[in-house]
Amino acid sequence: MNKAQLVEAIQDKLGGRQQAADAVDVVLDAIVRAVCAGDRVSVTGFGSFEKVERPARYARNPQTGERVRVKKTSVPRFRAGQGFKDLVSGAKKLPKNDVAVKKAPKGSLSGGTSTKKAAAKKAVAKKAAAKKTAAKKTTASKRTTAASTAKKTTAKSAAKKTSTAQAPAKSAAAKKSTAKKTAAKSAPAKKSTAKKAPAGKTAARKTTTAKKATARKR
Repeated sequence: MNKAQLVEAIQDKLGGRQQAADAVDVVLDAIVRAVCAGDRVSVTGFGSFEKVERPARYARNPQTGERVRVKKTSVPRFRAGQGFKDLVSGAKKLPKNDVAVKKAPKGSLSGGTSTKKAAAKKAVAKKAAAKKTAAKKTTASKRTTAASTAKKTTAKSAAKKTSTAQAPAKSAAAKKSTAKKTAAKSAPAKKSTAKKAPAGKTAARKTTTAKKATARKR
């Protein structure tokens, strides 16, 4: 069934061909404009029309088999409603004297007040969830920073304690080294004095021998 056949099918119910054509044009135009604007057109029992974003991807040319990159694009998508599915599958029978898809309740079409309210509620819920996650992240970061600062302070105090404990040991070692140096310096001095003593004895012997010689001459 094309558009002309659709108009012929509904012209008797709308009072003429022109009125039916205008009605079809108006309905299709409203659906197309809403989907292009990013809205979702939903008709209860029939289905919904919406805009879907397709990311950039690689595809193959069926004729040459060459790999081709496809740019990011937006495509319309139609999802059949449960009532429409049941009628097509045979789970429900088509009514003879009534329309297959009953009139949608007020506000079911996208752009209605109920749809706008639902979208607003979803946006508020998303914002609240984002705020909660941000608050959790900030508290976690604060805890980690506090723990790191505590570790740094404990490390610094431990380093100070070790430095203070090592300082007396270093001073004691320094005192021992200075004592050894002074002892080493004093030991050679004693040896020198001990060696000089025999020289004095030899001088005394020389003087005594000289006195004896002078006494003999006289």
